[in-house]
Amino acid sequence: MLSKSLIAKFAEIAGKNVWTEQEDLMCYAYDASFGEMCVPEIVVKPETTEQVCSIVKLCCEESIPLVTRGAGTNLSGGTLPVNGGCVLLTTGLNKILEINTEDMYAVVQSGVVTSDLALAVSAKGLLYPPDPGSMKMSTIGGNVAENAGGLRALKYGVTGDYVMGTKFFDMEGNAVISGGKTVKMVTGFNLSGLMVSSEGLLGVMTEHTLKLVPQPQSSRSMLVIYDDLMKASVTVSEIIGARITPATLELMDRFTIKTVEEAAKIGLPTDADGLLLIEVDGHPAAVEDEYAKVKSICEKQGGKVHVAETPEERDRLWEARRKALSSLARLKPTLILEDATVPRSRIPEMMQCIKDITSKYSLTVGTFGHAGDGNLHPTILTDKRNTEEMLRVEKAIDEIFASALKLEGTISGEHGIGSAKAKYLESEVGAGTIRFMKKLKNGLDPKNLLNPHKMGL
Repeated sequence: MLSKSLIAKFAEIAGKNVWTEQEDLMCYAYDASFGEMCVPEIVVKPETTEQVCSIVKLCCEESIPLVTRGAGTNLSGGTLPVNGGCVLLTTGLNKILEINTEDMYAVVQSGVVTSDLALAVSAKGLLYPPDPGSMKMSTIGGNVAENAGGLRALKYGVTGDYVMGTKFFDMEGNAVISGGKTVKMVTGFNLSGLMVSSEGLLGVMTEHTLKLVPQPQSSRSMLVIYDDLMKASVTVSEIIGARITPATLELMDRFTIKTVEEAAKIGLPTDADGLLLIEVDGHPAAVEDEYAKVKSICEKQGGKVHVAETPEERDRLWEARRKALSSLARLKPTLILEDATVPRSRIPEMMQCIKDITSKYSLTVGTFGHAGDGNLHPTILTDKRNTEEMLRVEKAIDEIFASALKLEGTISGEHGIGSAKAKYLESEVGAGTIRFMKKLKNGLDPKNLLNPHKMGL
C-alpha cells in the first residue's frame, strides 16, 4: 500500500491522471489472457515524455514495481502487475508526430492506436503493413514490446521489421535514443532491436520511427471452401512450396466457421470442414498471375474458390477472420488463445497434432490462424472454475507446445511470453539463454522493477 505522501508525489507529476481507488485499479488488474487478476497499487497516465521520465525516476527511488501498459490486449499475461506497484498507461502519449511521404516513415508516440496510424498513412497513399487482430485497440508501443504480427505478416513481416528507431527511458530515468530516420544506421548497439519483444522488461518506450511502404496497386481476395480441413492445410504448404507469397493466407476450422457465422451472419459456409482466406497483391499483372496459380493449387486439393468481386465483399471476408476470437469468446466463460507456430511446410502435421490432442482430452477447441506463416491459434473454450477440466486443459497445452517444438517450431509466434508461457521458455531456448537474459535484465534493472517476473526473469 502506497503512502499518502507517495501518492501525492505521483499527483504532482501527472495531475488528475492518477488513480488509487479499488474500483479504478480493478480495470488494470487483468489483460486479454486468462490468468488471475493482479491489482496494482496506483495507475498513472502521463501525457508528456517529461512526465514519463519523472514517474520512472520516482519508481526507481522508491523501489516501486513499474508495469507499462497500452491497451492491455496482449494474450500472455504481459501487463499483469503481479507485484502490485504502478501501472503506467501510455494511452496519453497518442500523437502521430510525423508522416514523411518522401522518405516513407512515420514518427509516433507509444500510445497511438495501430489502426489510427494505418488509416492516417493510407490517406497519404502509403501502407503500414503490421495488422494484428487487435489493431483497432492495440497501441504501437505494445506492438513493439510484443513484436506483434498480423494477417499480412506472411508477405510483409511483423512489427519488428518496421521499427527504424525508438526512444525510451531506462529504469533510472535516463533518456535513450536508438535508430532514426535513415535507411542505414549502425551507430552503437541496436537498442531499437533490443526493445522489440522486450515486453516492458528493459525500459519504458515513448516514441517510435516506423518504416512505411507503397500501397499495392492491385489485389485479389478469395474464400476457398474445403470438405476436409487437412486438404486446406496441405494447400497452404503447396502454395508456399510453389514460391508464391500471398499477402495473407488464413485458415479456419469447422468449429470456428460455424461460431463466427452464428455471431456475425457474414454468410460463411457452415457445412465446410475448413476454409482458407487468401489475398494476393502487387502489380496488376503479377496479381493475375499469382491468382491463377493459387486458384489452381486450391482446386487441385478439392477447394471451391469464391473470389471477392467488390471492395465491400473483400472487407466482409476479412471481417470474418477478425471476428474469430470475439465470436469464440461468446461460448464459454474462459477462452485460452494459444500461439503455436511451426515451419510452414509442417502445418498439416501440426493441425493433426492439435486435432489428436483435442480428442485425447475431450476439449472444445476452435483453430484458426495465420497458416501462411505457420502461426496457428488453437483456442480452448472452458471454465476455469471447473478444476477437473482445467487440469485437462493444462495437459493439452503442454502437449501442444511440445508438439510445436518437436516440429521445429516455437511456443510463441506473436503473443509473447509474459507470465503465461514463462515455464515453457527454457524448453525452447535452453538454460544458457535464460541465464544470458537474466544477466542483461539485472544489468539494466538491478532492482527488478520493470515488469517483474515476466519471462521467468
